[in-house]
Order: sequence, then structure tokens, then C-alpha cells
Amino acid sequence: MPDATGLELAAQRVREAVGDTAVIGTNHAHGRARLEVDPPRVHEVLRYLRDDDEEPYGQLSSLHGCDYLPEEPRLGVHYELLSMERRDRLAVRARVTVEDAVLASVTDLFPTADFQEREVYDFFGVVFEGHPDPRRILMPEDYVGYPQRRDFPMGGEPVLFTFNERKLPRWYD
Repeated sequence: MPDATGLELAAQRVREAVGDTAVIGTNHAHGRARLEVDPPRVHEVLRYLRDDDEEPYGQLSSLHGCDYLPEEPRLGVHYELLSMERRDRLAVRARVTVEDAVLASVTDLFPTADFQEREVYDFFGVVFEGHPDPRRILMPEDYVGYPQRRDFPMGGEPVLFTFNERKLPRWYD
């Protein structure tokens, strides 16, 4: 993990290469380094960190979503980058609103992002523009809603038991 000074130096390199507004902020806590990135610039930042940075991160080890309700912007997409040569990790986070939950796909940079982006779409509703197969991956195609959002109703679908079988519709009716 880069220390706090190394994180600020990495953020400065990204700002110089990609643009002053590309990195919104940095966070170094609990031994983890994270860049906060402007959502429209996330693809450029990740491409720079993979290809052009003096300390490149060649692997995307994880991509996942998070709901920060009641904070705004509410939805976050976390990219966990890894450098195998240095045994070093860097987290990159972009936050979007529910109304404008769109980010550029990074499947062209990291093929491992394919199913992970689909999962974030499936559970949080973040659309990844340019994704080669933007369908649901775990929920049925006709499912309404995004079950990992914090405002999603608890309880799910009713379960059919013998005592309530006449009250609930069956899948084959």
C-alpha cells in the first residue's frame, strides 16, 4: 500500500496527466490508500494508472458497488487495483447519484471487469456505458429493482408453504 505521501504523489501524477479535476480527493486510513475520482474521468484515470504511471497497477483485482444512503452522491463503485511487481494495492472510487448512475465500462482495460460490472448493475443499478453485454447476471431479466440498495424493501418475495398455498399465486398458474 502506498503511504499517505505516496498516495498524494500518485494523485498529483494523475492530475498532471489526466486533468486537474480528475482526482477529487484522497483518503489514507487503516493502511489503505484510495483515490476519489470524478465519475466522467474514471476510464481515463484507470487507463493512466495501468499504462502510463511511473508505478503502474496492471491488474484489477476487484470491482464492486456500495450504497451510501443517506449520503449524496449515494452510489459508489470501487476499483481495487493491484501491482504484482511491487505487491501494492490502490483503491479507486467513483460516486454517482441514483438519477445519473452511469459510468464508462473498463472491460477494454481489464477483461476481469466484465462480470463484475454486470453484478454492480444487477444489484445497484449503475449502468456501464460501452459494456459488451449489459444484461443482468444473477437476477431474472424481468426483475424490478436493485436488491442491494439500502432503500430496497426488506422481506423479498413470499414463500409458498402448505398453509398459504391457496392464497399465493403459483408460478405455473
